[in-house]
Amino acid sequence: MQKNTEDVLAPLSGTIWKISVALDESVEEDDEVLIIEALKMETPVYSPCDGKVKEIYVKEGDTVEEDQPLMSIESE
Repeated sequence: MQKNTEDVLAPLSGTIWKISVALDESVEEDDEVLIIEALKMETPVYSPCDGKVKEIYVKEGDTVEEDQPLMSIESE
C-alpha cells in the first residue's frame, strides 16, 4: 500500500499559538493539529486526512504567512 504525504497549510497569516500534536502521533481527518493567533483571535487548524504526523515545520511563537506549510501528515 502506497503512503502519501499531505502538508497542513496556514489558512491565514499569524503566530503559532499552540501545537496540539507531536511527531509520529496518529491523527484523524478534521482533528485539531494547531492554533494560529491573529488579531487577538485564535484560529484552529485541522488535519486534512487520517494519518501520522511526519514533520512539524514550525514551533510555538513562530510567525507564519498564509498558505505556508506547517506540518506534514503521512496517510496510508
